Amino acid sequence: MNILAIGSHPDDIEFGCGGTLARYAEAGHRVTMLVVTGGEQGGASTLRQEEAQAAADTLGAAELIFGGFEDTRVPLTREFISYLEGILGKARPHMIFVHHGEDTHQDHRTVHTAVLSAGRYVPNLLFYEGPTTIEFQPMIFVDIRATLDKKLRALEAHASQVQKTNIPSTNIFEMARATAVFRGTQGRVAAAEAFRSARLFLEP
Repeated sequence: MNILAIGSHPDDIEFGCGGTLARYAEAGHRVTMLVVTGGEQGGASTLRQEEAQAAADTLGAAELIFGGFEDTRVPLTREFISYLEGILGKARPHMIFVHHGEDTHQDHRTVHTAVLSAGRYVPNLLFYEGPTTIEFQPMIFVDIRATLDKKLRALEAHASQVQKTNIPSTNIFEMARATAVFRGTQGRVAAAEAFRSARLFLEP
């Protein structure tokens, strides 16, 4: 399959579905990652793109695309939706992963809504959670016991962001590991990533 993961900023995808993407890549599926902005509000865009490439390589992604939109100002416009449609036309995804729509970051909400429109004909459309997600009640779980270390190494590649959680005495690793253990407990495994979906086709 062709798998497309979309995030607003460098490290969004890794936190939300990095373990799942690593499993798909290991199984031989083609994984493409689209990062809509350069994350310049969190540091130099060139550095953050280098970190994102290292993280994508760690997860086994075949391609990493940078959208070049402005951090914190992603526009919910016809032009942005058309841009996403162009990416989908090239990637031809069987499955898309993107932000959950209930989120305190405006870019995450905008990208979610735009992907709902651009990906309206994609059969499988799943929503991942991040540190700023709210009101998230997952329906779908992926066991990431075998790929949790890859997920954490991918987050480690974003060295400039590790401590930028805005929560005293914690870092992105601790948050990611705690989330994986919590979702794993819900799914009755040691570590998991959790999702909601607009559509999900089960193939018998």
